[in-house]
Amino acid sequence: MANSQGSGAVQRPEPEFLEVGRVLRPWGVRGEVKVELLSSNAEALAAGRPVYVGDETRPRDVQSMRVQGRSLVVKLQGSDTPEQAEELRDQILRIAFVVAAPLQPNQYYHYQIIGLSVVTLEGEELGRITEIIETGANDVYVAQGPRGEVLLPARIEIVKQIDLDAGRMVVAPPPGLLE
Repeated sequence: MANSQGSGAVQRPEPEFLEVGRVLRPWGVRGEVKVELLSSNAEALAAGRPVYVGDETRPRDVQSMRVQGRSLVVKLQGSDTPEQAEELRDQILRIAFVVAAPLQPNQYYHYQIIGLSVVTLEGEELGRITEIIETGANDVYVAQGPRGEVLLPARIEIVKQIDLDAGRMVVAPPPGLLE
């Protein structure tokens, strides 16, 4: 790993919260809500876990959670009627960063990737990561730079190195990607 004192060093403070879900709509008559998972870890919304709803500063306990197709059905403390569930529509569900599951080697939070400079193995600057598109199969990093927008699949054969201390990602774009 590179020394963090280089000119490319980027300080990325840990966030206070991580977004783990978005309430889609009420579900049923008991105050449950259908939730789109924004994290790869459904356990973040497991029963008994504290979550923050929208801008609320006090957490609510998850009373129950089950998988429903590609979504989750979640029952939150304080939501016991369809009307109370409706008030949660479009709200973001967050967990405290300090209770998030530790990452495996070579896994990163999105906040760590956004803003990294991107260079090819040959040293060509492609710009900075401005967005991450979640496709289901693998994430796609969006780099904005001299070539305009470059879409880079987050795959081991393309992303060769991520150096958070240096604020840099080294990539080996497949033939034709940069043309």
